[in-house]
Amino acid sequence: MDILLVTKNNGKLNEFKRLLHKYNVNFLTLKDLNINDDIIEDGNSFIENAYIKAKTISVKYNYVTLADDSGLCVDSLGGAPGIYSARYAVEHNDVANNKKLLDELKNKEDRSAHFTCALCLYYPNGKYLTLEDYAYGTILKSPRGYDGFGYDPLFYSTEGKKTFAEMEGYEKDLYSHRANAIRKLGELVDENFNIK
Repeated sequence: MDILLVTKNNGKLNEFKRLLHKYNVNFLTLKDLNINDDIIEDGNSFIENAYIKAKTISVKYNYVTLADDSGLCVDSLGGAPGIYSARYAVEHNDVANNKKLLDELKNKEDRSAHFTCALCLYYPNGKYLTLEDYAYGTILKSPRGYDGFGYDPLFYSTEGKKTFAEMEGYEKDLYSHRANAIRKLGELVDENFNIK
């Protein structure tokens, strides 16, 4: 069976491919199929946005789809940037987003945060499942590490004892929100990605 991964983010794709290698299915990307649709993510939660992405592409192209919506939630900022993580700063890039985050936290003592990853697995027949999982940590005052993407250089993992950007891929796969969500998904689907 083919499963279409609904993301244009190369960092996410690399993580998906590492985390999903054990399944007996063929994972395709939007790029593989030359799909460049702009999907309007107008949900009010990570789950809603993952569902919108997965359903939109599944219905239009008749594929089983797996979509993720994820982001950083900082406690002292009322959960911001949250669902707006990728477009937090005006420039919508990692450097600008990280700079804005540090500026917003300049006078905050509480730097606790968590990453959220919502997944939606959607079948063309309308059957679907959604789930969410997390990774907990704190936001550092300056970036550390050169791997990863997004807010990884600022997010110090409580479990991993370093930033996501300091971790090798296999380490991040032990502690990340996406890894936790994929593990939870694994309890709900069989090796052929059919819902149990």
